[in-house]
Amino acid sequence: MTVAESFRNTKKTLFSFELLPPLKGRGIEDVYKAIDPLMEFDPAHINVTFHHKETVYQTQADGTIVKRTVRKRPGTVALAAAIKSRYHVTVVPHLICGGFSREDIEDILIDFNFLEMNDLFLLRGDPPRGQRLFIPEKDGHAHTLGLVQQIMDMNKGKYLDSSLENATPTLFSVGVAGYPEKHLEAPNMDVDIQFAKAKVDAGAEYIVTQLFYDNQYYFSFVEKCRAAGISCPIIPGIKPITMLSDIKLLPQIFNIDIPVSLVKELDKCTTNQEAKQVGIEWTIAQSKELMVYGVPALHYYTIGISDNICQIAKAVF
Repeated sequence: MTVAESFRNTKKTLFSFELLPPLKGRGIEDVYKAIDPLMEFDPAHINVTFHHKETVYQTQADGTIVKRTVRKRPGTVALAAAIKSRYHVTVVPHLICGGFSREDIEDILIDFNFLEMNDLFLLRGDPPRGQRLFIPEKDGHAHTLGLVQQIMDMNKGKYLDSSLENATPTLFSVGVAGYPEKHLEAPNMDVDIQFAKAKVDAGAEYIVTQLFYDNQYYFSFVEKCRAAGISCPIIPGIKPITMLSDIKLLPQIFNIDIPVSLVKELDKCTTNQEAKQVGIEWTIAQSKELMVYGVPALHYYTIGISDNICQIAKAVF
């Protein structure tokens, strides 16, 4: 059963979460430590993020500065395979447009296909740090829509090399992102909804939303999607507050609002631990309201931290 099918057929709210690959040079044990406590809640699937290249400037011994391009969190394919092997759970690797040509993407997709990882989550990816606009690689995709279309072509046995004969069709099922408070680059919500519909019409089978802290944004987003003819499952993505700086950083990074009542509670905090506890309590209440609404699943962004997600899951599931 694909992830999309599980969303469509479930009679209860499913639990899932997302992880980052470790930084280059770090081992996999920290990832396992984050996953282990969450397995008691029977996750429907585990997502693994993909990261594009970053530009770094390094000072040499002679004082000159050298520009280098690095991928700080490589290993999504291998990490996804390791998690699947260790925990026997469905793993949903992310795949992004940023940093890859269509040929690069096809090679990655072939690896996923060999590993029988047929559930993928697709994103354009953010511009590299210090760059305001997203610029695709030469012969890459400028939008997630192109990535969806390439994968749907492979599902029909159509690869980039048109000379291939009797190419084996892939069996990918894909989800895409949605933005309850509008994507930063969209001129308005109506246009953003049309972008979402184009991705679904092209073959995406479900939507997982960006984080939000006011459920009314999610309810309104679902209503607008349905009015636009989007009928696929729409899964709320949730990230608990974990530190005091979140109140300033999250709105800047994700173009979101933080409710006045949550801000007031965070203003009372003097330590990150206190802020983290406020985040846990807020997310529990948020999750319970979403479950009453009847969401197919709750998807949590862990960022490699699982103790707070564990407390939330114990209260909710």
